Amino acid sequence: MINPTLENTIVLIPARMASTRLPGKPLADICGLPMIVQVAMRAREANIGRIMVAVDHPDILSVVTAAGFEAVMTRIDHQSGSDRIFEALTHADPEGKAQYIVNVQGDLPTIEAETVRAALRPLSNPATDIATLTVEITHEEEKTNPNVVKIVGSPIGERRLRALYFTRATAPYGNGPLYHHIGLYAYRREALQRFVSLAPSTLEKRESLEQLRALEAGMRIDAEIVDSVPLGVDTPADLEKARTMLAGQKQ
Repeated sequence: MINPTLENTIVLIPARMASTRLPGKPLADICGLPMIVQVAMRAREANIGRIMVAVDHPDILSVVTAAGFEAVMTRIDHQSGSDRIFEALTHADPEGKAQYIVNVQGDLPTIEAETVRAALRPLSNPATDIATLTVEITHEEEKTNPNVVKIVGSPIGERRLRALYFTRATAPYGNGPLYHHIGLYAYRREALQRFVSLAPSTLEKRESLEQLRALEAGMRIDAEIVDSVPLGVDTPADLEKARTMLAGQKQ
């Protein structure tokens, strides 16, 4: 049974300055605050543990700390968010007090607190190494969209799947629901440490999906089923949508 506290759980938020579609994305203004600060506020609302932002630029570090959140500088050459959060973890918690690590992407300024909390639930099973989230696909066009990553999994409860595969293809075949993977993860500390020590795997490179590395190495990933996909801000249009959503919540 897990018991998230400030002592044993840390929420790590990776934030990179480089973005081809939206330069300077972490600093983009949303309702008077930089986007990365809005994400940190959503993570704090989840109330599951210590919040830490893993940054790669002093300007991001400055706005995060000015808003009262912890931040740690990480290398600019990391190949993935998992590598970045593991470096941040070693700096922020060298004594190993945090046993559960939640990775909230730095471009989810409207994510709901309950969605963040849901990511931890599959770790209540001691056999689960990594937890993540998924949503049943309801729009027909998403089923064939390669940008919508699908989880192929076995139901292990009303709101949970054991992940057997992740793919950009339309899968599994036949009648039944398809599930859209949400890239928000919770790790046991030892699982994260093992994961970042592994070399990129064959299927990971073929599908361009990092999580397949864990499955190919025999690690177990379980996914909690939630009700909606949080808005990821990747384009100017996404940014405007996030501004509208948060402005509406304030009214």
